[in-house]
Amino acid sequence: MQSYNDSTEHPRSHAPGDPRSSVQSAPRSRAKRVAISALFASLALIFSYIEAIVPAATAIPGIKLGIANLVVIIAMYRLDLRYALTINLVRIALAGFMFSGLYGAIYSLCGCLVSFAVMCILKKTGLFSVIGVSMGGGVAHNLGQLCIAAFLVSGLEIFYYTPVLIVSGTISGILIGWLGHILLTHLPAKLFL
Repeated sequence: MQSYNDSTEHPRSHAPGDPRSSVQSAPRSRAKRVAISALFASLALIFSYIEAIVPAATAIPGIKLGIANLVVIIAMYRLDLRYALTINLVRIALAGFMFSGLYGAIYSLCGCLVSFAVMCILKKTGLFSVIGVSMGGGVAHNLGQLCIAAFLVSGLEIFYYTPVLIVSGTISGILIGWLGHILLTHLPAKLFL
């Protein structure tokens, strides 16, 4: 039987400024972020499924609100860009496997990559709010999907659809950005540390 005296340090008893406390909290923080990312990916997948089964409010095909992007916006501002991209890619892969199919996954992937690149650039400039970043991402997502559609269909006539997609991307981006701003205001940052 091993006995411990009072001088034995407990792993959590380090002072906040002690370097040993940051060494011990780093793996815990990373594990917490991975767990939150898994929850976020699940939530984004649920949002994608809802959009897949609920008919669009408009009569224009291909226009969706993009509520899964709300999760990505929160992850960009509260976790890390790498985590946000991973969440989005996992969501697209699972959605393609479960209900949108190969072509749906290809369209989503192209839109996601273009949108994410634009949002990262806008965010890093520091000139845009969450709403501006989301709006840029919404427009870029639609244009990315339009480009892959033109490539797969091999026709430039599809670009006549561009103004409609710009307007719909702007509106949905503003709405998602506004919801993201509200959530970011009310979600404590320490929840993600």
